[in-house]
Amino acid sequence: MESSPIIAPSILAADFAHLASAVHDIEGAADWVHVDVMDNHFVPNLTIGLPVVQSLRKATSIPFDVHLMITDPERWAPGYAEAGAYNVTFHAEACENPVALAKTLRAAGAKAGLAIDRDTPVEPYLELLPYVDTLLIMTIKAGFGGQKFMPEMLDKVRDVRRRITAKNLEVRLEVDGGIAADTIEQAAEAGADAFVAGTAVYGAADPAEAIRKLRDLAANTPVRA
Repeated sequence: MESSPIIAPSILAADFAHLASAVHDIEGAADWVHVDVMDNHFVPNLTIGLPVVQSLRKATSIPFDVHLMITDPERWAPGYAEAGAYNVTFHAEACENPVALAKTLRAAGAKAGLAIDRDTPVEPYLELLPYVDTLLIMTIKAGFGGQKFMPEMLDKVRDVRRRITAKNLEVRLEVDGGIAADTIEQAAEAGADAFVAGTAVYGAADPAEAIRKLRDLAANTPVRA
Protein backbone atom coordinates (compact mmCIF):
# COMPACT_ATOMS: atom_id res chain seq x y z
CA MET A 1 0.00 0.00 0.00
CA GLU A 2 1.42 3.37 -1.03
CA SER A 3 0.62 5.90 1.70
CA SER A 4 1.30 9.60 1.94
CA PRO A 5 3.21 10.35 5.13
CA ILE A 6 1.35 11.22 8.31
CA ILE A 7 2.82 13.83 10.64
CA ALA A 8 1.47 13.58 14.19
CA PRO A 9 2.72 16.36 16.49
CA SER A 10 2.91 15.26 20.11
CA ILE A 11 1.28 17.65 22.56
CA LEU A 12 3.58 16.22 25.21
CA ALA A 13 6.00 18.88 23.95
CA ALA A 14 3.40 21.67 24.06
CA ASP A 15 2.52 24.02 26.92
CA PHE A 16 0.09 22.04 29.07
CA ALA A 17 -1.47 25.28 30.28
CA HIS A 18 -2.54 26.10 26.71
CA LEU A 19 -3.27 22.79 25.01
CA ALA A 20 -6.21 24.07 22.98
CA SER A 21 -4.06 26.88 21.60
CA ALA A 22 -1.28 24.42 20.87
CA VAL A 23 -3.65 22.30 18.81
CA HIS A 24 -5.00 25.36 17.00
CA ASP A 25 -1.41 26.24 16.05
CA ILE A 26 -1.20 23.10 13.91
CA GLU A 27 -4.66 23.24 12.32
CA GLY A 28 -4.41 22.79 8.58
CA ALA A 29 -0.90 21.34 8.82
CA ALA A 30 -0.97 18.28 11.09
CA ASP A 31 -2.52 15.00 9.98
CA TRP A 32 -3.04 13.70 13.53
CA VAL A 33 -2.59 15.05 17.04
CA HIS A 34 -0.50 12.59 19.04
CA VAL A 35 -1.68 12.33 22.65
CA ASP A 36 0.67 10.59 25.09
CA VAL A 37 -1.17 9.09 28.04
CA MET A 38 1.19 7.93 30.80
CA ASP A 39 0.07 6.48 34.14
CA ASN A 40 3.22 6.43 36.32
CA HIS A 41 2.91 2.63 36.42
CA PHE A 42 3.72 1.27 32.97
CA VAL A 43 6.16 4.15 32.53
CA PRO A 44 7.73 6.32 35.27
CA ASN A 45 5.90 9.48 34.26
CA LEU A 46 2.41 10.94 34.56
CA THR A 47 0.75 13.05 31.88
CA ILE A 48 -2.92 13.45 30.95
CA GLY A 49 -5.93 11.18 30.95
CA LEU A 50 -9.39 10.73 29.56
CA PRO A 51 -11.03 13.95 30.88
CA VAL A 52 -8.42 16.10 29.13
CA VAL A 53 -8.81 14.14 25.91
CA GLN A 54 -12.60 14.51 26.08
CA SER A 55 -12.30 18.28 26.53
CA LEU A 56 -9.60 18.74 23.92
CA ARG A 57 -11.54 16.68 21.38
CA LYS A 58 -14.13 19.47 21.33
CA ALA A 59 -11.47 22.06 20.47
CA THR A 60 -10.29 20.67 17.13
CA SER A 61 -11.25 18.58 14.14
CA ILE A 62 -7.77 17.07 13.76
CA PRO A 63 -7.89 13.28 14.32
CA PHE A 64 -6.48 12.16 17.67
CA ASP A 65 -3.74 9.54 17.75
CA VAL A 66 -3.83 8.39 21.38
CA HIS A 67 -0.78 6.50 22.64
CA LEU A 68 -1.55 4.64 25.85
CA MET A 69 1.58 4.02 27.92
CA ILE A 70 -0.47 2.46 30.69
CA THR A 71 -1.10 -0.79 32.50
CA ASP A 72 -4.45 -2.51 32.04
CA PRO A 73 -5.26 -1.01 28.62
CA GLU A 74 -8.17 -3.46 28.31
CA ARG A 75 -9.93 -1.43 31.00
CA TRP A 76 -9.10 2.08 29.83
CA ALA A 77 -8.56 2.01 26.06
CA PRO A 78 -12.23 1.73 25.00
CA GLY A 79 -13.00 5.01 26.76
CA TYR A 80 -10.64 6.87 24.47
CA ALA A 81 -12.29 5.35 21.43
CA GLU A 82 -15.68 6.38 22.77
CA ALA A 83 -14.32 9.90 23.37
CA GLY A 84 -13.72 10.23 19.64
CA ALA A 85 -10.08 9.23 19.22
CA TYR A 86 -9.30 8.28 15.63
CA ASN A 87 -6.55 5.82 16.56
CA VAL A 88 -5.93 4.24 19.98
CA THR A 89 -2.57 2.54 20.44
CA PHE A 90 -1.75 0.30 23.40
CA HIS A 91 1.51 -1.41 24.30
CA ALA A 92 2.15 -5.05 23.52
CA GLU A 93 4.02 -5.35 26.83
CA ALA A 94 0.92 -4.32 28.79
CA CYS A 95 -1.74 -6.41 27.04
CA GLU A 96 -2.43 -10.13 27.37
CA ASN A 97 -4.68 -10.39 24.32
CA PRO A 98 -3.89 -7.68 21.74
CA VAL A 99 -6.22 -9.12 19.10
CA ALA A 100 -9.22 -9.03 21.43
CA LEU A 101 -8.49 -5.45 22.47
CA ALA A 102 -8.02 -4.40 18.85
CA LYS A 103 -11.46 -5.83 18.06
CA THR A 104 -12.96 -3.96 21.02
CA LEU A 105 -11.45 -0.67 19.87
CA ARG A 106 -12.68 -1.12 16.33
CA ALA A 107 -16.16 -1.94 17.62
CA ALA A 108 -16.04 1.32 19.62
CA GLY A 109 -15.30 3.27 16.45
CA ALA A 110 -11.54 3.74 16.54
CA LYS A 111 -8.59 2.37 14.66
CA ALA A 112 -6.49 -0.02 16.74
CA GLY A 113 -2.76 0.40 17.20
CA LEU A 114 -0.12 -1.82 18.78
CA ALA A 115 3.07 -0.26 20.20
CA ILE A 116 6.43 -1.99 20.62
CA ASP A 117 8.83 -0.47 23.14
CA ARG A 118 12.58 -0.10 22.70
CA ASP A 119 13.62 -3.32 24.44
CA THR A 120 10.87 -5.53 22.99
CA PRO A 121 11.60 -7.66 19.91
CA VAL A 122 9.10 -7.17 17.13
CA GLU A 123 9.20 -10.69 15.67
CA PRO A 124 6.59 -12.23 18.01
CA TYR A 125 4.07 -9.58 16.95
CA LEU A 126 4.44 -9.73 13.19
CA GLU A 127 1.66 -12.31 13.01
CA LEU A 128 -0.71 -9.79 14.61
CA LEU A 129 -0.37 -7.22 11.84
CA PRO A 130 -3.58 -8.28 10.03
CA TYR A 131 -5.55 -7.49 13.20
CA VAL A 132 -4.37 -3.92 13.79
CA ASP A 133 -4.48 -0.66 11.86
CA THR A 134 -1.26 0.88 13.20
CA LEU A 135 2.02 -0.61 14.40
CA LEU A 136 4.05 1.88 16.45
CA ILE A 137 7.77 1.32 16.88
CA MET A 138 9.37 3.31 19.70
CA THR A 139 12.66 4.81 18.55
CA ILE A 140 13.39 5.74 22.18
CA LYS A 141 12.43 4.22 25.54
CA ALA A 142 8.77 4.94 26.21
CA GLY A 143 7.97 7.33 29.01
CA PHE A 144 9.73 10.64 28.42
CA GLY A 145 9.76 13.27 25.70
CA GLY A 146 12.87 14.90 24.32
CA GLN A 147 15.01 11.77 24.05
CA LYS A 148 17.57 11.21 21.31
CA PHE A 149 16.54 9.16 18.28
CA MET A 150 17.94 5.60 18.28
CA PRO A 151 18.72 4.53 14.69
CA GLU A 152 19.31 0.94 15.80
CA MET A 153 15.53 0.66 16.28
CA LEU A 154 15.06 0.99 12.52
CA ASP A 155 15.79 -2.70 11.98
CA LYS A 156 12.39 -3.33 13.59
CA VAL A 157 10.80 -0.83 11.22
CA ARG A 158 12.35 -2.63 8.25
CA ASP A 159 11.10 -6.00 9.49
CA VAL A 160 7.57 -4.69 9.86
CA ARG A 161 7.62 -2.93 6.49
CA ARG A 162 8.74 -6.12 4.75
CA ARG A 163 5.86 -8.06 6.34
CA ILE A 164 3.30 -5.37 5.50
CA THR A 165 4.50 -5.35 1.89
CA ALA A 166 4.67 -9.13 1.57
CA LYS A 167 1.11 -9.56 2.87
CA ASN A 168 -0.22 -6.41 1.15
CA LEU A 169 -1.63 -5.17 4.45
CA GLU A 170 -3.23 -1.80 5.07
CA VAL A 171 -1.34 -0.97 8.24
CA ARG A 172 0.23 2.34 9.18
CA LEU A 173 3.83 1.97 10.38
CA GLU A 174 4.46 4.70 12.93
CA VAL A 175 7.66 5.78 14.68
CA ASP A 176 7.86 7.76 17.90
CA GLY A 177 10.93 9.24 19.54
CA GLY A 178 13.45 11.83 18.47
CA ILE A 179 11.83 12.42 15.08
CA ALA A 180 13.05 15.71 13.62
CA ALA A 181 14.36 17.17 10.36
CA ASP A 182 17.68 15.36 10.81
CA THR A 183 16.17 11.92 11.54
CA ILE A 184 12.86 11.62 9.70
CA GLU A 185 14.50 10.62 6.42
CA GLN A 186 16.19 7.63 8.09
CA ALA A 187 12.85 6.47 9.47
CA ALA A 188 11.08 6.98 6.14
CA GLU A 189 13.79 5.10 4.29
CA ALA A 190 13.31 2.17 6.69
CA GLY A 191 9.62 2.08 5.80
CA ALA A 192 7.80 4.24 8.36
CA ASP A 193 4.87 6.24 7.01
CA ALA A 194 3.58 7.94 10.18
CA PHE A 195 5.85 10.12 12.31
CA VAL A 196 5.37 11.45 15.82
CA ALA A 197 7.24 14.71 16.35
CA GLY A 198 7.18 16.64 19.61
CA THR A 199 10.01 19.09 20.18
CA ALA A 200 10.66 19.34 16.43
CA VAL A 201 7.20 20.89 16.04
CA TYR A 202 6.45 22.66 19.31
CA GLY A 203 10.02 23.85 19.76
CA ALA A 204 9.87 25.59 16.38
CA ALA A 205 9.02 29.26 15.88
CA ASP A 206 6.32 28.22 13.39
CA PRO A 207 4.90 24.78 14.29
CA ALA A 208 2.79 24.53 11.12
CA GLU A 209 5.77 25.25 8.88
CA ALA A 210 7.85 22.70 10.81
CA ILE A 211 5.18 20.08 10.07
CA ARG A 212 5.20 20.90 6.37
CA LYS A 213 8.98 20.57 6.21
CA LEU A 214 8.88 17.22 7.98
CA ARG A 215 6.21 15.93 5.61
CA ASP A 216 8.19 17.03 2.57
CA LEU A 217 11.32 15.28 3.84
CA ALA A 218 9.41 12.04 4.46
CA ALA A 219 7.50 12.19 1.17
CA ASN A 220 10.66 12.62 -0.86
CA THR A 221 12.56 9.74 0.75
CA PRO A 222 12.35 6.37 -1.04
CA VAL A 223 11.80 3.27 1.06
CA ARG A 224 14.75 0.88 1.17
CA ALA A 225 13.43 -1.68 3.64
